Order: sequence, then C-alpha cells, then structure tokens
Amino acid sequence: MSIKHSLLALLQESPRYGYQLRGEFEERTGSTWPLNIGQVYTTLDRLERDSLVEKDGDDGEGHLIYSITDAGRAEVMSWFAQPVAATNPPRNELAIKLALALTLADVDVSAVVQAQRSASMKLLQDYTRQRRAAATNAGTQLNGDPGAGDANDAAWLLVLDSLIFTTEAELRWLDHCEGWMAKRAATAAKSTTTAPVAAPSQKFAPADQAVSK
Repeated sequence: MSIKHSLLALLQESPRYGYQLRGEFEERTGSTWPLNIGQVYTTLDRLERDSLVEKDGDDGEGHLIYSITDAGRAEVMSWFAQPVAATNPPRNELAIKLALALTLADVDVSAVVQAQRSASMKLLQDYTRQRRAAATNAGTQLNGDPGAGDANDAAWLLVLDSLIFTTEAELRWLDHCEGWMAKRAATAAKSTTTAPVAAPSQKFAPADQAVSK
C-alpha cells in the first residue's frame, strides 16, 4: 500500500493536517488498512523533503496544515495513471505456511488447510454482510447497479468487493491445494503398492562342477 500517494491524493482535494489525513483515509477505505499517526507524520516529513508538500501554517488550534505542491500534484496524477506493478508480489503468509508444512513430516497439512478454510469462510460471510449494508448506504439499486449515494459509502463498497473477491480466490486456492495433495498422496500410495518385488536370488553350480550319478 502506498501511504505516500494516498496522502498526496487527499491533499490534492484540500490542505489538511495529519489527524485529518488519517481520518479521511480510514473513512474512505472503511478502516480496512488503519494508519498509525506516526506513519502519517513520518510520510509527510518525507514528502516535504522531496518538495511534494509544504507546510501551510496552522488552523489556529495547534494543528500544522500541509498542502500539496505542483510537483506533488504531478506525482499523484502519475500514480493514478500507472498500473500497480505486480513484479514483486508481497509475501503471502498462507502460501509460505503451506509450502513449509508440506515439507515437514510432523505437520498435518490437511489440518492447516481446514483451519484456514474455516477462518476464510467466516471472513467471507462477514464481508458479505458488510457489503449488503454498504450497498444500502451507497444507494445501490436492487438490480446491483450503483446508485448516486454518498461517495465515501461507494468507495467502501468497492473496497469490500475487492476483499470479497480476494477471499473467494483464497478459498478456491485452498480447494485446489487439498485436491492436489490428495492426488499426490494417492500417487505415492500407488507407487508403493505396485513396486516390483525382487525375485529371490538362485545360485547355480557351474556346469563343470555338476555331480554325475
């Protein structure tokens, strides 16, 4: 997640101070990825260092206001224009866990899969309930077409859709893993049962040593 560009996008709308930026970000994304206020101010310091934002006085209540510069506007518009690079995918803890479990003799991989499936299914149900509520708030029509409700509710709806699709994909992948491991186990068992049995060795005396009667 690019905190840098997220803050620039919000500052492009209007100048804000750190706590406002954090609150706006969490409201628009449904608090799915909560920000630490320390992260916000550290990022603002870096943005100021890079001349992408500048201090714009305070609001009279001790809050330091930041505004975006022309260079910052160009940076955030470039971010929106470019696709998200997937050349360096983030570490997937579940994939790492299953990969390691498969290589360790004392780990029940099937149990790991089942535990994750139960947790992911519960999460999917929770996201689905939240989506129904968000769809109502966003004014979504009965046929699924988007309405003209609050923009923040509509944004949260899109985030929920992403979470739902991601969780559904995880469940499909777990099904794939379970099926693949079952086939692997069956292949290994078949190889064991069909392995050729070595014929008992026989020793024959050379012809010139045969005993004549």
